[in-house]
Amino acid sequence: MSSPRLPPAILIMGPTASGKTAVAMALADRFPVELISVDSAQVFRDMNVGTAKPDAATLERYPHRLIDIISPEESYSTARFRDDALATMAEISAAGKVPVLVGGTMLYFRSLLQGLAELPKADPALRAEIDADAAQLGWPAMHQKLAAFDPLTATRLHPTDSQRIQRALEVCRLSGRPMSALLAESGQMRPPYDFLSIGLLPSVRTTLHERIARRFDEMLLGGLNDEVRHLRQKYNLNLNLPSMRCVGYRQTWEAQDGLLPASELRDRGIFATRQLAKRQITWLTNSFESENFDCLAPALSEKIAGRVAGFLSA
Repeated sequence: MSSPRLPPAILIMGPTASGKTAVAMALADRFPVELISVDSAQVFRDMNVGTAKPDAATLERYPHRLIDIISPEESYSTARFRDDALATMAEISAAGKVPVLVGGTMLYFRSLLQGLAELPKADPALRAEIDADAAQLGWPAMHQKLAAFDPLTATRLHPTDSQRIQRALEVCRLSGRPMSALLAESGQMRPPYDFLSIGLLPSVRTTLHERIARRFDEMLLGGLNDEVRHLRQKYNLNLNLPSMRCVGYRQTWEAQDGLLPASELRDRGIFATRQLAKRQITWLTNSFESENFDCLAPALSEKIAGRVAGFLSA
């Protein structure tokens, strides 16, 4: 006799501005699913405009789990995401529905599918040493150092991604091994689900860039500057917090404080978002076994719905 099928789960992965939310909502209109956000920025309360968070009316019609769950003053770890996602998936499956996890935080997706390696704990003294080196040499030079020892991790990080470069260098120096190798040896098992992994990738990168520019313009018109001012008044924030490291928020803060000419905010924000999309595409193409669809194709939601229908009826 064949073994019973594991409960189904669907992953919708893609770069920013690839249309993930629209696809997820189309699936919710057709199938017995519930949506789970996989977005490291949308976990923060009161960060709505700059995270492209669905508005209140949309969330009322299409509820998303793991949105608005912490203060911008807090941090949300990959390990916590995995625990929260697995607990939420279990609730949805127990209710006879199918969890659909949708977002662009590829590290979260990887942690869900592959587990988390036992990495060395943070070492404040070593971090201070790495920061001192970075202050003298610059983070691009630190990125080159990382690339010499752990090229796989370095390819996934932007040369100015100070937080992640610092952590990767710290892990390498504490363990004597590349962080990528430690992650590959994760001992945790793949969750007990039958996954359908769908990737949204652009057939024309420049068209995605145009979408990114339009969306950032909409954020500026929609009150991104006012949102950042409100956040700074309401919460005890600084530029080193994960919430304010989010694309768009850092650039807006810097423009408000005169660290960045106001006339350059738009271009800097669009450039940073394009770099984010590039990293997301690299992760998606190199780290996941997904069925990829052209996110620019006509009738994208219908095509994916057809695939989902076949998956759920199998």
